[in-house]
Amino acid sequence: MSASDFRERTTLGRTGLEVGRLGIGSGYGIPGAAVEKAYHEHGVNYLYWSLSRRGGMTEAIRTLGPKHRDDLVIVMQTYDHLGLFMERAHEKGLAKLGIDHADVLILGWFNRYPGRRVLDAALRLKEQGKVRFLAISGHSRKTHGKVAAMPSTPIDILMVRYNAAHTGAERDVFPCLPEIGRPGVTSYTATRWGQLLKQKKMPPGERPLTAAECYRFVLSNPNVDLCFTGPKTVKEMDDALLALDGGPMSPEEIQRVRRIGDHVHG
Repeated sequence: MSASDFRERTTLGRTGLEVGRLGIGSGYGIPGAAVEKAYHEHGVNYLYWSLSRRGGMTEAIRTLGPKHRDDLVIVMQTYDHLGLFMERAHEKGLAKLGIDHADVLILGWFNRYPGRRVLDAALRLKEQGKVRFLAISGHSRKTHGKVAAMPSTPIDILMVRYNAAHTGAERDVFPCLPEIGRPGVTSYTATRWGQLLKQKKMPPGERPLTAAECYRFVLSNPNVDLCFTGPKTVKEMDDALLALDGGPMSPEEIQRVRRIGDHVHG
């Protein structure tokens, strides 16, 4: 692999979507202008929005959408575990963003396979052309592993917790991915909610990891298509984007990051 690999887009599993290696989450208040800059200058096109998130992403999608909609992968999320309000909330979100469909709908915080009513509501949105693909997120690696191995499921994308301190997906999820027709794999919490960046969490004599090192570690795993970043500021966005220039880690770098991750995990 060359250092340019992370600057190139990749195919998100069986969806066929072409995505940049970093995705941006809107949960921590990133300014819209920073999202637009990441798209124009770094090709970051996987943009995650939800009604409960803060306003910068809304601004960015409304600005980018008219000229670049076909290139953007707009991601919305539902936490409706009963399927009662999903369609109404989704349509409200589409109207707020000024778009007629989302590329991905995440079924959020599911530690078990979604029930029939939830899937039926999501599939109705898909049949109506208001969603293209379904994803599942949660903290149960075994559930993700089961979904990965299912020969027939409407869920095409896994959103998995994976970082240097939480490497369980290497045991419970990644080995379950089929060689042909595998779901897309996205990951979150690359910095373990900032713990991998703190000096006080490090082994004696070890400097903390940088944000770029955390993202590079995740993206160096060939099973991961895309890693989410949730920046609060322009600086945090810029720090994450440095991972794209750094490219895949060497075995020595990975060994060091794993050593730190094991220490932080305890």
